[in-house]
Amino acid sequence: MQTSLRAPVRTSARLSARGGAALLAVAALACAGCGGGTPHGKGDRAARPAHGQERVLSAPPARALDRYASELGRSHAARVAAAKRWGLAEVPLTPPAPPARKPTLETREGFEVDGHRTRRLPPVFTTVPTRQRVVFLTVDDGAEKDPAFLRMMSELNVPYSAFLSNYLVKDDYGYFGRMQDSGVTLNNHTLRHRFLPDLSYKAQKREICGMQNVIEKRYGKRPVLFRPPYGDYDRDTLRAAKACGIKAVPLWNAEVFADRWEYREWDRDIHPGDIVLTHFRGKDDWNGTMPDMVRRFLKLVTDKGYAVARLEDYL
Repeated sequence: MQTSLRAPVRTSARLSARGGAALLAVAALACAGCGGGTPHGKGDRAARPAHGQERVLSAPPARALDRYASELGRSHAARVAAAKRWGLAEVPLTPPAPPARKPTLETREGFEVDGHRTRRLPPVFTTVPTRQRVVFLTVDDGAEKDPAFLRMMSELNVPYSAFLSNYLVKDDYGYFGRMQDSGVTLNNHTLRHRFLPDLSYKAQKREICGMQNVIEKRYGKRPVLFRPPYGDYDRDTLRAAKACGIKAVPLWNAEVFADRWEYREWDRDIHPGDIVLTHFRGKDDWNGTMPDMVRRFLKLVTDKGYAVARLEDYL
């Protein structure tokens, strides 16, 4: 089933007078909820945000506006510098706040298995229902462990989700630990990346539950998202996934490589809520590196007016 498969906002390193006013307006709005009277000191330290999310300030009202405006200005300048450093013509767009009420996930038509609804099997989807101009980047398997990719995504503050297979990640669990430390969610892509429909229910369950155990042991948390290798699955796959604690099966609606895009839809375009697939690959498999892939990905989505959001914030 593995089918390999909208106007850009320009930014500047300098804030004009008009931009400064907008900055203060944003800061004022952000400060609206800061009136709890938290004393300056220990309570003034905000928790570190998830990757791709903005930090919420908790300073006293009298100081929060100036502080927020200053930090926002520094953050913008850092993103401009990072974009230039990584060879991007435009700064990636900042995603909107995720919806307070998560969208209802339903299995895409044609992707159902027998008894999908009656057995309450995990939904299988390629796009998250949303009107926000966001897409989601997901990276599969774990073969390439390029430190430049980690630096690039962290410096640009671009969120993504990883789907890991143990046979490829076991030679360097630490690489993905550093990824998790930056706020990336590590999800299940089976132990050995087998073609699951060829396996019995028990064998499929070993592949899926086994990877659940590995991720919990190595990274402290059992995933709730699972992607079957090659995007292929049957009813036993989803039954096994459910038994292993999986809540949803996100596939993809487009795939990006270092040198091209491929699409599932007839219009060969991206759409609000689309899940984009790529892989941990480098020059041995691609005509380029993972940073090359990120540049290609960000150029298209930014030019089309999309921001990259964190998938788990919408599920």
